[in-house]
Amino acid sequence: MQINVETIDFEKMDGLVPAIIQDDKTLKVLMLGFMNAEAYQKTIETGKVTFFSRSRQTLWTKGETSGNFLNVVSISNDCDNDTLLIKVDPVGPVCHTGADTCWNEKNEANPLLFLTYLQDFVEKRHEEMPEGSYTTSLFRDGINRMAQKVGEEALEAVIEATNGTNERLVYEGSDFLYHLVVLLTAKGLRIEDLAKELQVRHDPTWHKH
Repeated sequence: MQINVETIDFEKMDGLVPAIIQDDKTLKVLMLGFMNAEAYQKTIETGKVTFFSRSRQTLWTKGETSGNFLNVVSISNDCDNDTLLIKVDPVGPVCHTGADTCWNEKNEANPLLFLTYLQDFVEKRHEEMPEGSYTTSLFRDGINRMAQKVGEEALEAVIEATNGTNERLVYEGSDFLYHLVVLLTAKGLRIEDLAKELQVRHDPTWHKH
């Protein structure tokens, strides 16, 4: 559990602060609750989000009856020290209606978010260079070999696109993307740098240079 909180101003709202609950993986906002100092302390102690019920005037740990707990990943305070952002790993649906969120949204991760996770993972491999890792072996082979692998995998993807199946195209395209991430990492870049470049190009005023 990561806690980025120095002080919390419970006085602005008569002893309460709003607590925004966000899924740590999907980044979906799941619900909004309120905490007093006691609820916050219990959340820290148990690692499960506990709120203060304004209607019942008592503490309640989310999931204590349903089993759908909110396991805390991190807690941060805002710039005014009066609103908490709590990132969680939820167990089951969050809303009492059975919906994933209190806004009746599906709590599903955008698969594109995995690219950032993959980039972080490859960077960690680059830093630690564990034995027995294929990624480590690529880094040890050097830039030329990594660039060659990107070319080989790109060719495989082209072959599948022209003479293969969509399933194989996805497979070979994934190999290409992985090796590209490794090459970018070795050059001190990230996959997000490519996304930023594409974002710039999407501007109607962009001109090729």
